[in-house]
Amino acid sequence: MKPEDFELFSGIVKQRSGLILTPDKAYLLESRLPPVARKYSFKTIDELAHAVRTKRDESMMNQITEAMTTNESFFFRDQRPFDQFRKIFLPQFLQSRATKKHIRIWSAASSSGQEAYSIAMICAEEAAALQGWKIDIVGTDISNEMVERSKEGVYSQFEVQRGLPVTMLVKYFDQNGDKWQIKPALRQMVQFRSMNLLLDFGPIGVFDIIYCRNVLIYFDSPTKARVLSALAAVTAPDGVLFLGGAETVLGITEKYKPMENERGVYRLAGAPGTMARAAG
Repeated sequence: MKPEDFELFSGIVKQRSGLILTPDKAYLLESRLPPVARKYSFKTIDELAHAVRTKRDESMMNQITEAMTTNESFFFRDQRPFDQFRKIFLPQFLQSRATKKHIRIWSAASSSGQEAYSIAMICAEEAAALQGWKIDIVGTDISNEMVERSKEGVYSQFEVQRGLPVTMLVKYFDQNGDKWQIKPALRQMVQFRSMNLLLDFGPIGVFDIIYCRNVLIYFDSPTKARVLSALAAVTAPDGVLFLGGAETVLGITEKYKPMENERGVYRLAGAPGTMARAAG
């Protein structure tokens, strides 16, 4: 790939998604952009680059961005954040929200929907405790293709074998040939919509629990700080933020502080149970 074409494509991706592509990642562009080129009847990525420069077609640039955003996900990924939700935070909010009986949960950058549906399965398992409660589960992703796929809730045999207990597969999925689809009742528990974390969230409301895991690792420090600030603005005063195992707020923002004794979980600065200052 020509250096100038790399700069063109990586610049589009960074501006629209925050994803940083360094020159050693040029192979990702070379492997993921040919289908985009073919969609517009171009034979090569060079032709695609020329069209982008001359037309600045919005749809074309969106397709390039979607092709480059990572869509790796699986059910109950890393397990610990889901155990924390079920054993610690769900009981806490059942107590603190006992008057209004309403809990809001956001799976940010939800990819193909496995994280949001994993949360929904936990809530379904706790149906007795949640009787009479309103549980909003919202999944958002920059990719329209991923949002539509999440709404359908159809997964391959390989995908349902990654992290999903067999008992839950049988209970919450219908088999159709070599595919498995989330049962309608569970699909109705989750709302999926397109959203770019770099842009104004709009009227999304305030959330008690936010999962934004394995997203910040793709951003530079200023972009991480901007996203965390935006997340803080829609976090309830006693709400919690889950980040990925390789992510942290330390040295990036003062909006959140790590929770004591709960790795990977953060609360707004000044909220009870947060560390008074950054450790080491």
